[in-house]
Order: sequence, then C-alpha cells, then structure tokens
Amino acid sequence: MSQVHLGHVFHIAGSPLITEADAALVSIADGALVIDDAGVIAFCGERTALPAEYESATVLDHRPGFLLPGFVDTHIHFPQTYAGDSYGGGQLLEWLNLCIFPSESKFADPDFAQQAAVEFTRRRIAAGTTAAMVFGSAFPHAQDALFTETQKAGLRVVSGRGIQTAGGETAQPLMTSEEDAIRLTRDEIDKWHGADTGNPDTALLHVAIVPRFSLSVTTETLKNLGELYDSVRDRGVYVHSHLNENNRPGTGEVDSTKQAYQVNSYLDTYDGKFLPGSQVGGKSLLGRKTILAHCVHCQDVELERMAETGTSISHCPISQLFLGSGTMPWKRTVASGVNISAGTDFGGGDEWLIPRVLGDAFKQHITEDGAAGVSLHPAEMLFIGTLAGARALDMENRFGNFDIGKEADFVVIDPAGTPALDGRLANAVRAADPELARDQTLFGLLMGIRESSIAQVYVQGRLVTAD
Repeated sequence: MSQVHLGHVFHIAGSPLITEADAALVSIADGALVIDDAGVIAFCGERTALPAEYESATVLDHRPGFLLPGFVDTHIHFPQTYAGDSYGGGQLLEWLNLCIFPSESKFADPDFAQQAAVEFTRRRIAAGTTAAMVFGSAFPHAQDALFTETQKAGLRVVSGRGIQTAGGETAQPLMTSEEDAIRLTRDEIDKWHGADTGNPDTALLHVAIVPRFSLSVTTETLKNLGELYDSVRDRGVYVHSHLNENNRPGTGEVDSTKQAYQVNSYLDTYDGKFLPGSQVGGKSLLGRKTILAHCVHCQDVELERMAETGTSISHCPISQLFLGSGTMPWKRTVASGVNISAGTDFGGGDEWLIPRVLGDAFKQHITEDGAAGVSLHPAEMLFIGTLAGARALDMENRFGNFDIGKEADFVVIDPAGTPALDGRLANAVRAADPELARDQTLFGLLMGIRESSIAQVYVQGRLVTAD
C-alpha cells in the first residue's frame, strides 16, 4: 500500500547546476510525500493538494519534523571505522604511515573485519547516509563483510578494495603483487557489482576500482588498472581515489607525486599520462563514474579536464581541517564546471554526518582570503549533500531529490531529538521576506542537525534500521 509522509519538505528539484541551486530549492512547510508500492515517489507537494487517490494510503505524520533527501557521502573509509581522531604528530603522509596503515592492517583478521562492517553500517544509518562511495579494505573477506552487511540493511553502496602495490614498511600488510592487484579487483567486480538484483541499473550494490592514491601504486599498476577499467566500463563499474589533498612544500602529497612520476599534474597519473613529461602510458580512469576526493590544490587545467570528462569531486572540508591540508578554493572550483559533492572522509574526518561536512564547508569558504571568500547559500549546501552526490555516483536519475518517479531515499528529521536545534528553530528571528526566512530556516536546520535529530531513514521507500 502507498504511504503518505507528512512534514516540512526541503529538496533541490530538477537537475540544476550548483550555481542554480537556490532557484531550484523547494520548501513546503505543510508538505506531503507519497511513496508508491514500488518505493517510488508518486507525489511531492502541499498536504492540502494531496490527490484523492491517496486518501486511503497509510499516513505517517512526522510534523513538525522535516523530510530531506537521504544524505550522500561520496568519500568515506571503511577500514578506518575505528581510526577517527588518530594522532600522528604530522600531516597526511605521517598520519598514514604512523596511524592509518597499521589500523587498516587489523582488518586482516576476519572476525575484526566483520565487527567493523556491522559498526560501519550502523554508523551510516545513524547519520542518515543512504548512499555512499566507500573506500574499501585491502582484504577481500573484509569487503565481503561490508557488502553483506550493507545488503542486509538495505543501504546503497559503491565500494572497492583499496589497491596498493607500493609503499613503506607500515603499508606492507596492505600491499599485493601487480598480478594480485588486478585479479582481486576483477574478482570483486564479478562477485559484487550489481549482485543484489543482477542488474547494476537497479542494484543497491556497486563496485569501484580504487587505487589508494598515485604514490601507493606503480606505473605498471596504473596501466593494468586502465586496461581493466576499459574492459568493465560498460558494466557501470566506478573509479575512486584521492587527488591533490596535501601540498606541504617539498614533502606533501602533491609535490611528492609530481616528483615521483615526473608529470605536469597529479591528475595526469589517473588520466593515463603517468610517464615522465606526462606522456601517455595507458588508458584514462576519468569519467562520469569517477570520484576524486579532496582536490584542494588543483591547477586550472586539472579542473577543466575533470569537468570535460564528467569526473566529480568529493569535497571533504572536515578532514582538510584535521590534516592541515588547506581549503579547496570554492569560487574557482565552481567556475570550472566540475560537479562538487560532499564527503566525510571518516577517519581523516572525524564526523560521520554529512550536515557537519556542510557546516564546515560554510565556515571554510566564508573565511577564504579576500575576494575568494563566499557565504554559501543554504541551497548550495543541501545540493552538495544530496543531489550532487547522486550525480557524482551517476545515479541522479534514481535518487537525490523528491522529483516524481525517483526512488524514495529520504530522512526524517525530528528537531525534538536535539533540544538545541529544536529551541533554535522554534525561537530564532526570521526575516519578513519569505524567501530569506525560508533560507534562514534551512540554514539553521542543516547547521544544527546531529545524529540525535535523525528519526528515520528510508531507502527505496523502505525503513532502514540498525537491527
């Protein structure tokens, strides 16, 4: 039977660019969201305009709560489930070597990996993250546990085992031979890509090819991965990695990558141009199903190339603050036309909740120097946390907003679960102008949401629980 969910609806309608998000913002204070038997959105509008055919539908009254599209996290690390807030006495590369590689190596124990998969799935539900691009474990049994628990819960996931064929002493347990890097990745694709329905176009489970980052693989690995991706691209397989995260002069990730490969840009290594002088050495990993995390220190030519190929950015301001990586320049990145989505990057980030990412994005970009500083519009914040994430996953046709015909992924926000948010929404001053008042309410909501505010989580119209 169809369901009618009542509450204050906020979503970004249609298929706008980020610069058009404010014009596409829909706010329905007394809203109704109708989900049909197939878990598809049949109506979204004023409660008083509810079509007569749904008068006998089951009504779930969430008022005075809010209905938002499910949050989409386009960069989070499964094998760092217990590694949040790790202190390594330095920035990215020290943190990886001293804290993260040893933490991820614990997933060699199948029992530990299974425990982490259960916890990871629970934390996603608690945070209202209905879809996620998940950087996976190096160990196939851990990935099996992740996909199994995700399927049991009914969440969406794109994930792939983290590929490493080069690295220092602490990375050794995570590394494989060149041959095994390709074999294990191909095996994961064959086993899990679209496994729940047998069709990636309808599935909740998807697989990505995931080289950790360019310094963790060799040119042979990149060449072989390019060949592998070329052979499975038409099956809807994804690519995920890191780009231009940390640029401490001389010893940071960006300079180290360019020096190691002798290339003109970091992006070239993923674009098949990984030989000295950015000569072509293999096939490109870029495209509409590729998400590159961070992109803090991109050259203009890199941003242009990502926009040209449909490659998306996962913007992770919390981890950029945590690791001292800098600030992704908002205006310049938006101007390039590249799609920008939101990622928690847990455990480089120490929050599971996409609204916390959106809040830190606002704070980072309003403090950029001089004319680069910008006050993000609340609609832009909602956009990167929902619809832009669906676009980054190349599934915007399936979810991301409340357009009729899309699969019903949404969260119910109950401000009463977070007294500070409840009090603020009830008592804050609002402008006389109704549009500004709307924006002020959405901004206060996004900034104030905590896990205690998330009352219910739905994927394809089905209630998702941690049990």
